[in-house]
Amino acid sequence: MKRVLVAALACSLLAVCASPALADDAQATYKAKCAMCHGADGKGGKMGTRDFASPEVKAETDAQLTDIITKGKGKMPGYSGKLSDEDIKGLVTYIRSLAK
Repeated sequence: MKRVLVAALACSLLAVCASPALADDAQATYKAKCAMCHGADGKGGKMGTRDFASPEVKAETDAQLTDIITKGKGKMPGYSGKLSDEDIKGLVTYIRSLAK
C-alpha cells in the first residue's frame, strides 16, 4: 500500500513539473508550424485564417481542432505523420490559451 501511495505521489509530482515544459514545447511548435499564418497571437487574418478568439473557433470542440490540425482544412496542410499525437494535443491546448 505504501509503495502505491509513493508511486502515485511521484507520478503526480512529475505531471505537475512537466506541465510547464509541455506548454513550452507547444508554444515552440506553434511558433514553428502555425504562427506564420495564424499570427503569433492567434489573431489570424493571413490567408483567410480565423482569429482563435472568434465565436466560431471557440465553438469547435477539442476533437474538431485536433481533426483540423491532423487532416488540414482549406489551404492549411495536415500534420498527420509530421507531429505526434502529443504535439497536436499540446497545440490544441495552446490555441485555447490564445483564445482568451
